[in-house]
Amino acid sequence: MTLALGIDPGTATTGYGLVRLMPDGELVAVSFGIISTPKDATPSARLEMLYNDLRKLLKKHKPDTAAVEKLFFSRNVTTAIAVGQARGVVMLSLQQAEIEVFEYTPNEVKQAVAGYGSADKKQVQEMVRALLQLDSIPKPDDAADALAIAITHLNTKRY
Repeated sequence: MTLALGIDPGTATTGYGLVRLMPDGELVAVSFGIISTPKDATPSARLEMLYNDLRKLLKKHKPDTAAVEKLFFSRNVTTAIAVGQARGVVMLSLQQAEIEVFEYTPNEVKQAVAGYGSADKKQVQEMVRALLQLDSIPKPDDAADALAIAITHLNTKRY
């Protein structure tokens, strides 16, 4: 039974989702949510908060493997830099915990979860709900995205 951690990185909000692959192939949501940091904190303080909270999450759940959304080119350079910094903290945390990290583009996640690389956010969220047999779409969006990343990884590793 493999436990995969999916991460949708960001400085203000980082989504996480833990999904277990059962021996019969069933996917089970173990935990999901967000790590958020206060807007009034300095950028370096926000990165430290992300690091500390992620380390606690890794210690609590001890995932076998992890997947992180790849950074894609953004028109907003400031946002891209902040996400890149958050990704760096995430990658460092996973490396220190000796967890192998895999990366997937947003289109790869959409293709793997919804069967269509240009699927919209709502389609992906509905497929996450269905695949994990949840009563409702996971909230907030960052957590649903992180679960989709974990599902993508588990399905990709299987094949």
